[in-house]
Amino acid sequence: MQLPENQNKKYDHLFTEIDTGYIKIPKFQREFVWNKNQTGRLIDSIIKGFPIGTFIFWKTRDELRHIKNIGNAELPEKRSGESVSYVLDGQQRITSLFAVKKGLIITKEGKEVDYKDISIDLSFDPDDDEQVIITDPSEDIRSVSVFKLLNGSLTDFLGQYDNDDIKKIETYQKRLTTYDFSTILINEYPIDIACEIFTRINTGGMELTLFEIMVAKTYDQDKDFDLAVEYDLLIDDPNSENDLHHAGYDTIPSSTMLQCLAASLIKDIRRKSILKLEKAKVIEAWPKVKDAIFHAVDYCRNQYRIPVSRLLPYAALLVPLSYFFIKNNGKPPNTLQKKLLRQYFWWASLSRRFSSAVEGKIAQDLKRIDKILNNKPPTYKEEDQLKLTLDGLINRTFSAGDAFCKAILSLFSYHLPKSFADNSLVRLDNSWLKVAFSKNYHHFFPKAYLRKEGFYDYEINSIVNITIVDDYLNKREIGAKSPSTYMDTFKKRNDQLDKTMRSHLIDNLDGFGIWDDNYKVFLQKRGKKILRLLEARLHPRL
Repeated sequence: MQLPENQNKKYDHLFTEIDTGYIKIPKFQREFVWNKNQTGRLIDSIIKGFPIGTFIFWKTRDELRHIKNIGNAELPEKRSGESVSYVLDGQQRITSLFAVKKGLIITKEGKEVDYKDISIDLSFDPDDDEQVIITDPSEDIRSVSVFKLLNGSLTDFLGQYDNDDIKKIETYQKRLTTYDFSTILINEYPIDIACEIFTRINTGGMELTLFEIMVAKTYDQDKDFDLAVEYDLLIDDPNSENDLHHAGYDTIPSSTMLQCLAASLIKDIRRKSILKLEKAKVIEAWPKVKDAIFHAVDYCRNQYRIPVSRLLPYAALLVPLSYFFIKNNGKPPNTLQKKLLRQYFWWASLSRRFSSAVEGKIAQDLKRIDKILNNKPPTYKEEDQLKLTLDGLINRTFSAGDAFCKAILSLFSYHLPKSFADNSLVRLDNSWLKVAFSKNYHHFFPKAYLRKEGFYDYEINSIVNITIVDDYLNKREIGAKSPSTYMDTFKKRNDQLDKTMRSHLIDNLDGFGIWDDNYKVFLQKRGKKILRLLEARLHPRL
């Protein structure tokens, strides 16, 4: 790895390299956001000889996803095998200078901005302290376009301007074309180090994500492969219903998708290992990994009846599941494998397995999946064993973002909860499951009622007191009423109420303390029911 190299470049040299495709802007840079006034101040600083900061370029033979046009100017592609210098710092400045040099028209917020308009006010002396650049010249001001000044010769202005103005134009032209732009060239650094440099020097505070780096690294124009586009189509394909949006799993993050890729290729999802993935292997593996992700999602939907991704305790659970389907060549698990996968799923969910140190734990769990693939029960260390108790369950405070609570909600979802009002199936939606007060969550013993009865919030907000309902209608009708009151209303409207309540793991309205509004009995009875179902999942009969 060579040390960074300091270089000075003139205006023409700098932009000839852009015109020839040697300098490019990687797509992980933000869009061009400077307005015309900012560009004008930049040009004015150059005319006055002020320092405008250093451009930092990364020279590499790697092909990154990059910006292909600026305004109405298409940027050329480099020839295969040639090195390219990507702009790591100075994108807004270099784009501004290029726009002026080329006289570009750039559309911003629906309005066209013409950079040929940026001009020099000739009424000022070149050595004045005043800003000589104007962005919207008028006919009553003697001015010269910076675009024409940079692209023309002095003879082009003869006959249009008097001698004093010609002398000023000559001075301005010389100052612009001979200005030394300070640049640093980082030569052939690995992409992860180059991106780390970008992150550190970026004044906007934006840190590159692993996904953004891998999008840049795996881009291949010849193979028409763009990982960002592939991820977008995985989430929502406008030309197909075969996507995660239609499956109800559109909240799966790009980081999980990368982990599925890495698990498939190298059984290692650490950041440094993902960064070492070879582009060709990623492109080759993608179709198979994409299919495996769909298999994993379908498995969660069908086997565990988790219809939407916000109920999934961890998105990371899709990594070992997709790994299973890749190694099993897309075939469904046999009876034993189903039991072992279900045991693993519930153990990982209830133990809050991926609340920390996800990378290392996934590596361990892929070995467990290997055992399941070989029809052997995986081992769980003593410290990993779950010790669920009724008191622990009752005292678990409900939180829509907590993995343990999501696991309990997934258990509720498995039993296909029905509407209190008419026994119709509750429809769940990701947009309604973001926070604890969302539409689908209902305290069976209402909070307002229990507060009036003297219960504390930590007792009221037990996960055992939560039911999944269909919409806001139930909450609006229930309000602060006691269970016996509002359930009597629903009993008159729903002749299948007992069946409805069993779908909410409330087996008996009499025995569960509903008709006499006994909250403590309700917690005990429903808690025991939940606990039995969890134990059956954690300790299957093999």
